[in-house]
Amino acid sequence: MANHTHCSAVGIIAEYNPFHNGHAYHIKKAKELSKADYCIVVMSGDFVQRGAPAIFDKYTRATMALSCGADLVIELPSIFATSSAEDFAACSIALLGSLGVVDSVCFGSECGDIKKLSAIASILAEEPEEYKQILRMELKKGLSFPQARNKALISCENLGEEDGEILLTPNNILGIEYCKAIHRQNSSLTPLTIKRAGSGYHDPLVTPHQYSSATGIRNLLKENEGEIMDTASLYLQIPESARQIAKNSQPVFSDDFSSLLNAALLRLSMEDISLEKYADVSKELAARIKKQLPDFLPFEEKISSLKTKQYTYTRISRALLHIILGITTEQIREGKEAGYAPYARILGFRKDSKDLLGQIKMRGSIPLITKTAGAELTLSEAASSMLRQDFYCSHLYQTVLQNKYHIQNKNEFTRSVVIL
Repeated sequence: MANHTHCSAVGIIAEYNPFHNGHAYHIKKAKELSKADYCIVVMSGDFVQRGAPAIFDKYTRATMALSCGADLVIELPSIFATSSAEDFAACSIALLGSLGVVDSVCFGSECGDIKKLSAIASILAEEPEEYKQILRMELKKGLSFPQARNKALISCENLGEEDGEILLTPNNILGIEYCKAIHRQNSSLTPLTIKRAGSGYHDPLVTPHQYSSATGIRNLLKENEGEIMDTASLYLQIPESARQIAKNSQPVFSDDFSSLLNAALLRLSMEDISLEKYADVSKELAARIKKQLPDFLPFEEKISSLKTKQYTYTRISRALLHIILGITTEQIREGKEAGYAPYARILGFRKDSKDLLGQIKMRGSIPLITKTAGAELTLSEAASSMLRQDFYCSHLYQTVLQNKYHIQNKNEFTRSVVIL
């Protein structure tokens, strides 16, 4: 057991969308690798980085993580949870660093080599002149940005061609963003990585007896319209201690938010409010959305109908989600100026990690929020506005959940922190 004078914690940044065996393995390995007393998870709330609702609500996912080895789960503020990989990472690292007890951050990567990931991150963080020149030259030749960036990196750092591929896989990209954020924030966190095991990140298939991707599990849940335990292969993907929690939960998908999206677009058009004020909505994208206004398509079809070479599916999904949630470019700017993470809101903790909370209260540099009532009174104006946005996002999510399943859920002000 940790002593009372100093406890060490390893940080994990996650979405757990949904929580599965690979995540339980990651928590176990992170504790082993870091030799930390505790594991603190910073987790997206009810909406995730690819511009979609989380399949299960944040309390369900936090409970699943706590049942599988996490000691404390803190919510990543919603404006950055649904932002670019760079902002998502910057906020997560700032949040872990501000707690005062986290020594290291551990993430999964396809490459599994922290030296290589850190070397690439420091070039991207500093952008030396040589790197910028080669990048400009390759872009002029007509290469896409990721291709040009790879060429520039290979010529700057002694990386081989195969190392250039590091930046083509999703977990490596996120891992590099974490290292970059550590570098830029001059953070004392030590980055650690473990090699991903099992299926690829985007693998759409669920394979029994191996770690499947969250993408594959979400697809299977969608096909079975949420009946998680009717499918043996799905049942096996979730750790035993978390299965019952999943079984008692109801999933939601992007298309469940279609009417909210269409209503928001109609209202903004009627009130003549520019769509460009919302995060990730460019002038061209705003014009395309406006042109398609009367086509009341389901959320996912709408993304496909707006997709062009210039905009990825995720970018459009994020833009539309920001319109539903009312997240503006201005809000994100203010959040960055407030230091990305001006508070730490607890979603849940284990009873036997009470020591840890005491240490954070003593050594952390930001307010720790355990009760929603009156929480805003302890915060700065910018932080208070970010927290209100978190409440709003969760209330919208709960509205859709209640509407879909005709269940009465607790709201953000009547809900208490999960204690396992």
